[in-house]
Amino acid sequence: MDIIWNMFFLLLVCCTKPTAASCVSECYCRNDSFGRSLICMPSSLQRIPEDIPHDVRKIRIENSRLAELPRGVFSRVRALECLWLNFNQITLMHVKSLQHLHNLSELRLQGNKLRSVPWTAFQDCPALKILDLKHNRLDVLPEYALRHLVNLTFLDISFNQLTVISQDVFLNWSVYQRSQQPRGQGNSHSNAVLALHDNPWLCDCRLKGFVHFIKSISPPLILMNSYLTCSGPESRTGKFFYEVELKSCFKPLATAAVRNMSVSLGDEVHLFCEAKGNPTPTVWWTNGGKIIRKFNVSFANIDEETVKSELVIPSAQSTNEGSYICITTNYLGNSSVQILVNILTSESLSTLSSLAPTSSEEENVYIDVRIAKQTVYGITLEWYAATQNPAETWYTLHFGKFEDTKKEMIYIGPGVNTYSVNDLFPATKYKVCVTLRNQPPKRGQCIIFVTGNDISELEQREKLIHIIVIVCAMILAVPAGMYACTTETRFSCFDKCSKFCRRQRREKTLKTRTQDVTFDSLQTGSDAELCNRNSKEDRRRRKKSEDKTHKVKMEHKNSDELY
Repeated sequence: MDIIWNMFFLLLVCCTKPTAASCVSECYCRNDSFGRSLICMPSSLQRIPEDIPHDVRKIRIENSRLAELPRGVFSRVRALECLWLNFNQITLMHVKSLQHLHNLSELRLQGNKLRSVPWTAFQDCPALKILDLKHNRLDVLPEYALRHLVNLTFLDISFNQLTVISQDVFLNWSVYQRSQQPRGQGNSHSNAVLALHDNPWLCDCRLKGFVHFIKSISPPLILMNSYLTCSGPESRTGKFFYEVELKSCFKPLATAAVRNMSVSLGDEVHLFCEAKGNPTPTVWWTNGGKIIRKFNVSFANIDEETVKSELVIPSAQSTNEGSYICITTNYLGNSSVQILVNILTSESLSTLSSLAPTSSEEENVYIDVRIAKQTVYGITLEWYAATQNPAETWYTLHFGKFEDTKKEMIYIGPGVNTYSVNDLFPATKYKVCVTLRNQPPKRGQCIIFVTGNDISELEQREKLIHIIVIVCAMILAVPAGMYACTTETRFSCFDKCSKFCRRQRREKTLKTRTQDVTFDSLQTGSDAELCNRNSKEDRRRRKKSEDKTHKVKMEHKNSDELY
């Protein structure tokens, strides 16, 4: 009996396969109800072994030094169904690392260092149902990320670095689209679980669509944790998605209440800029094309969409003079505003004092303004000024509609005596003045003109805008190349018109004298006005103009005042 029992035991040992055996260095293979498995945990593996048995259906390599999944690394194990690579050092995943794994249904990459995933790699895994990517460093989820995960029932991307994603990532996902189809007619919807919690969500306008999507989720799509919270901006930190209402995005706009200032040498200068945009724009300052770092720059959030910035120059020096640009930007675009700073030194102060209103020299600074050229949509101004230091003289161009109290101020540097004004409106009365920098307009420094009302017809003929210049209490239709009558040129107009006046008197046509002045009869009305001038007055004014040209100290008749 003992002999029979010993023979039976020996036969049993010889014919039974071992349940676990060493098959790869630092790993072991095991057979269970699932099939053959390769287990390597923990280990010092730095790459995937090349001699994995072909019939392995599950691989589990954890707590190793794996840093990369190269191309075709599992292509020999085509029966593989489960791949667990948790808690390794994986930072790079090749787009073809899952090649030939058509039977793979479960992929777990928890606790690695992936910053991005080649989402197109999953087109080689049509049977994939479980994808676990939690506790990585993913900060972007592209719009097409889930395109190839057509049979997925579990997706975990919690505990990553996602801040902003588009709702289109999920709206275009075939699993979500199937869940929105009506039940019946043989359609069965299996549940799909999403884990999106514990990411640093930035709840600004860019997340508006995604927040709306989260609020609308319902079975068969299920959130593992529906209490998603905001990590920023500061005003929304800690709030749940269902508590916030987000506005639409728009590009920023930079503005400044004061765009030109003059300060004394050594003064503390404060420049202010306000930026409005959504998401909240970033603001910085530049001077001479370089970002300002040495001055004290501060920022204050007025509200969710508005930032106010202040640039402080502690002690203004001559080198600080110039243009300071406040630039604001968000992902939709940028905007800027320029602020001019003029430092008044002792020399400039003495010059300004010599040009004070009490000084007869400033009052009588002679600036001859004229329209030098007309274009299809505007005019070119030209001026001459008799100043003591023309190489250092700045000018201010006051331009706007005649009825506007506040005119646009344009600053012109030394050595420039022309400026083009474009985009004029038809049938509009304009006023333009040229003065010394920061000085109000004075006599003889302004021109008033009216644009014609037939721009479209003239434009078709490729002709110039009909510019009508109002000077000397009269209205003239001025062709290209002529300009407003000021100083000597002004009274040459009277010479040319005196002959016409005598003809008018001989004709004794009272109707012409009383004719109303309109846009269609401006020339006639203008000539009639000229006829009211007598020759003695013409000679007196001509002589006065000549005195002004030589002495540059006498007053000039202001054309707009006379009008």
